[in-house]
Amino acid sequence: MSSIRLIKFFFILIFCISCSNEVIEKSEIKETNLELQMIEAYQEGLKELKRGDALFAAKKFNEAEILFPQSEVAPRAALMASYSYYSQNYYADAIAELDRFLKVYPNHQDKAYAEYLLGLCYYEQIVDEKKDLESIEKSKTIFLRLTKNYPNTDFAIDAGFKLNLIYDILAAKEMYVGRYYFNKKKWIAAINRFKFVVNNYETTIYVEEALHRLVEIYYILGLEDESKKYANLLGYNYQTSKWYEKSYSVFNQNYEISKIKKEENIILRKFKSLFE
Repeated sequence: MSSIRLIKFFFILIFCISCSNEVIEKSEIKETNLELQMIEAYQEGLKELKRGDALFAAKKFNEAEILFPQSEVAPRAALMASYSYYSQNYYADAIAELDRFLKVYPNHQDKAYAEYLLGLCYYEQIVDEKKDLESIEKSKTIFLRLTKNYPNTDFAIDAGFKLNLIYDILAAKEMYVGRYYFNKKKWIAAINRFKFVVNNYETTIYVEEALHRLVEIYYILGLEDESKKYANLLGYNYQTSKWYEKSYSVFNQNYEISKIKKEENIILRKFKSLFE
């Protein structure tokens, strides 16, 4: 009786071992198949992107990521889906994909590129200083982060150039509002706008005009010392500027008249020389 039980146990053991091997083999085959499917989907995404079908390409890249998320190719596929949307100006979709990439793969080696592409998505939606400032502010925040966290990369260098343009746009917006208050004789509101440009956007092309406007307003208000302070600042930094010339004429009323007469005399002399 005991020998029969021993034989039964032996056959059961063999059966379990063979089933176990079959499961391992099936698991390995399944994983291999998934990897092949992922590579196929990724390659198809590249082909469709080259053909110009960005939407279908993005779909294939997403499919590749989902098929084998633990693969090293998965984050690359997610990033390529983002780029596919960006390449055809589908900014909202690209932004959604990039936000997801940065959350799912926070330490990926291509994080700098992902942030740069995200900044571009907002930057390229900027219309002008009078429109919605969301795109301006978000691109500014992202590019500032890039220059701080990845200072020695090409992405940071280009982000720096774009930041200069963003500052010009923001300064232009402040000047636009400041001029409006100036024309409405709302002096305090105008002063706040022009001072903001001087203090925050000193590298932009608008700082010279902002200084001149402060000279004008303080002079109108009878605060001549304050007016001269900004005139001196303008003269020290931008002596050859047309705005310094205008500020000079605020204090010397005869300057503008003599300048006009001088220009008229030059024109008259040139005219007379034609008949000599």
